[in-house]
Amino acid sequence: MSSLELLRSGPVLIAGAGVSGAGSAAMVRQLGATDLYIADDNADRGQAVAAANNATWLTTEQAIDFLPQINLVVTSPGWAPHTPLLAAATEAGISVIGDVQVAWEGDQAGRFGEPRTWVVITGTNGKTTTTAMTTAMLLADGQAAQSVGNIGIALQDALSAPERIDVLVAELSSFQLHWAPELRPQAGALLNLAEDHLDWHGSMENYAVDKARALTGEIAVVGIDDAVVKKQLAQVYPQQSAVPARLVPFTLGEPEAGEFGVRDGMLVDNCFGDNVALAPATGISPAGPAGVLDALAAAALARSQGASAEAIATALREFTVQPHRGQVVHEAGQVKWVDDSKATNPHAADAALRGHDSVVWVAGGQLKGAAVDELITQHKHRMRAAIVLGADRQLLADAFARSAPDIPLTVLDNTDPDTVMSDVAAAAVAVAQPGDVVLLAPAAASLDMFSGMAARGDRFAEAAVAATPGQKG
Repeated sequence: MSSLELLRSGPVLIAGAGVSGAGSAAMVRQLGATDLYIADDNADRGQAVAAANNATWLTTEQAIDFLPQINLVVTSPGWAPHTPLLAAATEAGISVIGDVQVAWEGDQAGRFGEPRTWVVITGTNGKTTTTAMTTAMLLADGQAAQSVGNIGIALQDALSAPERIDVLVAELSSFQLHWAPELRPQAGALLNLAEDHLDWHGSMENYAVDKARALTGEIAVVGIDDAVVKKQLAQVYPQQSAVPARLVPFTLGEPEAGEFGVRDGMLVDNCFGDNVALAPATGISPAGPAGVLDALAAAALARSQGASAEAIATALREFTVQPHRGQVVHEAGQVKWVDDSKATNPHAADAALRGHDSVVWVAGGQLKGAAVDELITQHKHRMRAAIVLGADRQLLADAFARSAPDIPLTVLDNTDPDTVMSDVAAAAVAVAQPGDVVLLAPAAASLDMFSGMAARGDRFAEAAVAATPGQKG
């Protein structure tokens, strides 16, 4: 029995009453669910979502006891499989899916009108930029596209929009893909893979399996410069229950037949065309190899949906990276200040550092158990100096002592989120020279001091401006 049949034929339990849970509740109601329950241990939040959807609120403990009456569980993506409620549901043989699966099945069944085209982007890093680039390319081509999922608008809103959206360009996390086992997008991309969220998935193999679900549609775009992707592709991809009609690799090297790559300073399509030059590989936002790889992946996805070379060139020429993802937030005294606060793990920080020749590196926060010695070793040649802060600042300082003891290092003990970036800026101004980049690419999470990576980046930008009054770039 399909999920749509299950939700129409008996009680449905929504696990979680946050933004995703509220959206799921509204969507399953729209798709025909008549007997709905909301499970959340936050009473105010749970009761509010229940009241808005004519549902019954339960605590998670009550929900576990009520599982024998439930037909289907729709979970918020952040809830891990080992969560007691979801584990109990699985053990009882009850289907557990997420909002992406509900939206996919509803759309493909024509419940929101003619089915849309789904383009899915995932990877450890670069998802948001690639998603935004892909959408820009399709829009430049005249297609009715919209970024959805983790950026843009919610899936339910996209499917119900008064002005029809034909192409859903969805940034999806490993969590969302885990709970969408039947998703088969028209095109999907796996950008890269590095260890992340292993506490949620249980192992790197499980994480890779979930990420590879983006590749089960008609077109599978893969970053073959990433050694982990290549390894996992060979091990994991054959296990998928569906395979694409076409595998489309992309690389910073020259593209072989069937690939996208770079030749003579141009992004080149050697897959949907015969060595078609698409756009210059220089001047892409964000700067550096990571930005070029994102542009190649986006171009492959857009070309798979018929976008012209002219549309891709126009989109990339006008594209500006979203905040906190390699954005130049200030320039003074021939020194650029770059906010890549979204670089919350060493893999992302590596990509950020590769985009610049001489940096004052600002790092630190919650490393989540990640090692940084290799990262420092690989990039010490480009570091003018480093400034470390946050809960794991001493771990970073120790790594510098082992791997790059000659790099001038400032360790900030200030843990006040309102003032620490002022100390960062003062330390950076003292060492930066013309031509340098002061780069916030923390390689760590932000919640030790800040409400999130955006707040961390905003404070960095404000401090940069305040530290260089009256200076001109």
